[in-house]
Amino acid sequence: MNIEMENSKCRKAFAIMSHPGMELLGYSIEKTITDSTALSEVIIKNGEVYPVMAMSSVMDLSLEAEAFGCKIEFRENEMPFVLNTILSDYNSVENLKVPDLLAGRIPIFIDAAKRVVKEGKEIPLFAGVIGPFSLAGRLYGMSEIMMACYIEPETVELLIEKCYTFIHSYCKELKKIGCDGVLIAEPAAGLMSNDDCMKFSSVYIKKIVEDLQDDNFLVILHNCGNRGHCTDAMLCTGAKACHFGNAANMVEILKSCPKDIVVMGNVDPVGVLKQLEPNEVREYVYNLLVKTSEFDNYVLSTGCDLPPGVPLKNIEAFFDALNDYNQ
Repeated sequence: MNIEMENSKCRKAFAIMSHPGMELLGYSIEKTITDSTALSEVIIKNGEVYPVMAMSSVMDLSLEAEAFGCKIEFRENEMPFVLNTILSDYNSVENLKVPDLLAGRIPIFIDAAKRVVKEGKEIPLFAGVIGPFSLAGRLYGMSEIMMACYIEPETVELLIEKCYTFIHSYCKELKKIGCDGVLIAEPAAGLMSNDDCMKFSSVYIKKIVEDLQDDNFLVILHNCGNRGHCTDAMLCTGAKACHFGNAANMVEILKSCPKDIVVMGNVDPVGVLKQLEPNEVREYVYNLLVKTSEFDNYVLSTGCDLPPGVPLKNIEAFFDALNDYNQ
């Protein structure tokens, strides 16, 4: 899929939104992410109702950790909670087995993607996967892995290599079944400096990009932890699209990114889309579009996945502002 931006002031939108489709269909989170039919219906519903340039799969950052052996807990109106870490030192990492694609709920998400592709959709589909460092943090413990980066880097590198191996195989399968690309969610990498983000995240994502990205398969790298301090590390992956969270200044980000990189972001999912009134959302989004008007490589998006309970009128206001601007 070629997502090169047209030389036009007409803006497009790509929103990460798992929950609106669930709420429109009356599905619980647990039903959606444990039933491939329900999951595919939610993805398709979002693409049908909202004028997005591409559909995104439901963002469940417990999925890959569960496949590695972490226990998860379903809580009402929340994505699954990872209950435990499974690693503590070099030996435990060395003995860690990389799972196959039959582990946990991975087959459910693959089957859902197949169903969406089979619909003969006109809107591209981007499947969501977790990034290698963010996955490693879930397996080892976030505080523990941040410290280990400095005192036991060889342990961290071995773990991330195993996480990368699994994520790469998952992305490869998603490409094989016909997805138009993947959105790699690497929020934990934003907790590091640019150099450490490069060392413990970007070099691994770059290998996925170099092997899989082409004119028919795009990698979008999402790092909502990046305040602008590790943008260079994101760009060095070679991903053709970078997605930023609300912690970043969108105009400054755009100034620092090459014109041939699609830059997406970054309306605050909670502070704006959940908490403001529809007229305030519309004004905020319209002003963001005005501020970024000189950048032809900008795509309007949410800063991260929308939480449950975002008023549907606010989502409509998000797209109304886009329509107002384009007219």
